[in-house]
Amino acid sequence: METSVLAVPGMHCAGCMSKIERGLGALPEVESARVNLTSRMVTVTHDAALDDCRLVEELARIGFEAKRRPKETVKPFSAVKPLLGPLAVAAFAGMNIMLLSVSIWSGAEGTTRELFHWISAMIALPAVAYAGRPFFKSAWGALSHGTTNMDVPISIGVITACGLSVYEVVTGGEHAWFDGALMLLAFLLAGRVLDAMMRDRARHAVDALLGQAAQGALVLQEGGTLEWIASEHLQPGMVMRVAAGERLAADGEIITGASQFDQSLLTGETRPVPRQLGDEVLAGTLNLNSPVDVKVSHAGRDTTLAEIAWLMEASTQNRSRYVRIADRAARLYAPAVHSLAALAVAGWLIAGAGWYQSLVIGVAVLIITCPCALGLAVPVAQVVASGSLMRAGIMVKDGSALERLAMVDRVLFDKTGTLTLGKPVPDQSVLDAFSTDEARVALALASHSRHPLSKALAQQLMLRGVVPAGLAEVTEEPGRGMTGLWNGQRVELRRPEGATTSGVALTIGERPTRLVPFADRLRDDARPAIEELARLGLSGSIISGDNEEAVSQIAGETGLMGQANASPADKQTAISELQQSGAKVLMVGDGLNDGPALAAADASIAPGSASDVGMQAADFVFVQDSLLAIPRAIRASRATMRVVRQNFALAVGYNMLAVPMALLGMVTPLVAAIAMSASSLIVVANSLRLVRAAK
Repeated sequence: METSVLAVPGMHCAGCMSKIERGLGALPEVESARVNLTSRMVTVTHDAALDDCRLVEELARIGFEAKRRPKETVKPFSAVKPLLGPLAVAAFAGMNIMLLSVSIWSGAEGTTRELFHWISAMIALPAVAYAGRPFFKSAWGALSHGTTNMDVPISIGVITACGLSVYEVVTGGEHAWFDGALMLLAFLLAGRVLDAMMRDRARHAVDALLGQAAQGALVLQEGGTLEWIASEHLQPGMVMRVAAGERLAADGEIITGASQFDQSLLTGETRPVPRQLGDEVLAGTLNLNSPVDVKVSHAGRDTTLAEIAWLMEASTQNRSRYVRIADRAARLYAPAVHSLAALAVAGWLIAGAGWYQSLVIGVAVLIITCPCALGLAVPVAQVVASGSLMRAGIMVKDGSALERLAMVDRVLFDKTGTLTLGKPVPDQSVLDAFSTDEARVALALASHSRHPLSKALAQQLMLRGVVPAGLAEVTEEPGRGMTGLWNGQRVELRRPEGATTSGVALTIGERPTRLVPFADRLRDDARPAIEELARLGLSGSIISGDNEEAVSQIAGETGLMGQANASPADKQTAISELQQSGAKVLMVGDGLNDGPALAAADASIAPGSASDVGMQAADFVFVQDSLLAIPRAIRASRATMRVVRQNFALAVGYNMLAVPMALLGMVTPLVAAIAMSASSLIVVANSLRLVRAAK
């Protein structure tokens, strides 16, 4: 079996998703087809004998233009920009025509009315042709391939309303409905823009993840010269020279030198890891101390970093199968509206009405059943709730996550940078016991090092007002620590030999060695947040890439069960197993190593101190240090879904009242447009109650 990824920019709703997945899934060579609506991509697992050209042809047959996406590129399509122009034109033209219509409604007759109708037609027809393109193009694509979608009745209603209005203008009739057609387009485009804005916020995660690797490396050439080669051109067998302070561009094996590496982006482990001759080092990790030569073993899309990125995108594909309520309801819209409009026209023709009157009633049915209120029910509630959460310090990256977050019943916490602050802090009681000389020497040694523990120790000592001692012959031995001379005595700040905890050892001459242990401090309000989550019905546990001892310590402080030494794939597997058992999982994490898990969970949240990848992959980001943001977001999401359900009830109630009136010929297309707009405004007003949802 092979996997192909195709870009399908023309899909925009659950009906498109379902049509694509059913159409491709019907091919005997296809095992599965998964649509990612956010990035407009479809991932197809198929027999190797089936090539991508056949898949593209099959998508064209069912009405979707597609092209193969190279695996190295991950940029999704933005759906917002193409809609902004049509929205602006529809709104501006509609307002101007409404001003002209006021005079007609006020009783303008004869030549004045005809003039205003002609001016309205000259404004409306080009505006409708431009603003209606997203709907017309989608509808034509469906009809030309013998299928239908929700844009078909919208297009029919708008075009027919404009056609009848032109007929009224040419024949000197009393009514024209250009304003109704443009109002319809404006409301539909506004709802689609709101929805697309929410989807586009989640689209950069994989790009940010792959950006953690260096863009290239200095490669050792024959004759000893060095040449900079871009990361995409690195090949196994090449030898990279990686200076201290540089990130690796590829996976490989150290063949010269030794150093310490910051692997926190990959594993979440805060302590630097020593690596020496023969050890493996990974793309994206940071060389902290000394230059090393690394023989490339995996480059480009074969690196561990790239594998994490693809795990992450695969998880997003799986999560995209969660179809939102509005999309599910909209699937039934097209056939239902087609049937109602056809029945209205046929019924009135049978009753003796002429073609003109029957068509006017049919258009009124199409307009009055427009899914504006239905389309706005979810995105407007999401936007208002997102604004409330933003004011509370919680950024919503993906509006649909509010729906998913409302359903979660299980939460998994990463440790470092999530439950804890991710910053090692020296034991304050040990620093209190330092003599003045010990404190001054420790600060002098620590200030010469870039090691994270040295920097943390120096920061704490400076906060205490310590003045560094004057040292001579200060040197740093990679992987071991600092040495120097003070008043003729040898002084050292080293990694403790055989220590079971994170820390440093200070030695001054013949004095006893001082061991300074370090620990990662628990976030403020972590325990109250966990208790609040329990009251909301969520059980929790820790899953971390850190060592067993560090995880056990935090597990003891929080009362949660803990799993240590978990790789990105382990975290993803744990989430999958919980989901298969029926749980709805919330993942709380901050690092690159949490990216696949954040993408795989039903909903995800990251602290503002998270890595760029963590923040991009998460649905929510909270900027304060308090984990109380998590229960606050859950309460707000549950309130949002209550309002969404109310919005659907209002939209359904409107249709139950308005549709019979339209079928009975009691509503003109203009009145239908006004009624449709009123129902949309009611939904918006109800959604505004969420302004205080995050309080």
